[in-house]
Amino acid sequence: MTKTTVYLDSDLALALRRMAEAQGRSQAELIRDALQKYTSAGKRPLPQGLGKYDSGETHGAEHAKDFLRAAAKKGRWRR
Repeated sequence: MTKTTVYLDSDLALALRRMAEAQGRSQAELIRDALQKYTSAGKRPLPQGLGKYDSGETHGAEHAKDFLRAAAKKGRWRR
């Protein structure tokens, strides 16, 4: 693990402290869990080459996300 410093306003710090006490967990554990959920819920950027080449299909750019989802379901594209 890497140690870092986070500055919180006093109200948020108090709420975090109380939540940690109520749950019997450390403040650091609550922060790690919250950050894990936040970062895993974020959308990942599309591949850099997406839309760069001409496939000859006129609807490709409009449906690029649909094509990627379909490929991912078939195991042909990793998210």
